[in-house]
Amino acid sequence: MMRRPVGDSVEAALDLDEKSVYSHIAKESAEDIIRIISSLDAERAKLHGEVIYYRDDWDDLIRERIARGKRHTAFDFYNPVLFEVWEKKVKEAKEVKRREKLAYVLFGVLAAIALAITFITGKPYIIPLLAVTPLLLLVRDTSRERLDLIYYELTQFFIDELRSLLGKYGLSREDYRFKIFSGGYFGVRVEKRGTELVAVVDSEKHLE
Repeated sequence: MMRRPVGDSVEAALDLDEKSVYSHIAKESAEDIIRIISSLDAERAKLHGEVIYYRDDWDDLIRERIARGKRHTAFDFYNPVLFEVWEKKVKEAKEVKRREKLAYVLFGVLAAIALAITFITGKPYIIPLLAVTPLLLLVRDTSRERLDLIYYELTQFFIDELRSLLGKYGLSREDYRFKIFSGGYFGVRVEKRGTELVAVVDSEKHLE
């Protein structure tokens, strides 16, 4: 009977220590997420023609942390599925950019060939090429629309994950404000501070 209080005390201490560790890791996870949100939204704003000076190596953030042996991130602590979603969307965005770039390169090669033939033969072979220029513009617009959707979906996804993380570990939403550049996201409150827009996620209760 004498051992039970001691055992209970040890278990309680271990439980408190575990909660403290998890809380610390949750804070790091939240810091990662707000960096990612701002970075993604900055990329989206650039697609709309806005001049954005915000820059963060969001694509390499997690790989750099893992390379340093620091595993305490939102990706491998809080929700491992985040990494799968991240990888899939980033891969998709890179493929869209690659195809757009390939279209520009192909058009440039064809233009060079057409100009060379026109110069040699004296016949305007460049005119048929100019006729397909609208297709190049279509590729550009389609690529930007697709990228915009990818960035929007990822940003909204991480906003929702941030809200869930803060609520689960009782972290203050005000401590995890983030820069935002475009908008249109669900579940955030945006405030203007000087020339910048700063957002904070709404609580779960506020969304109900």
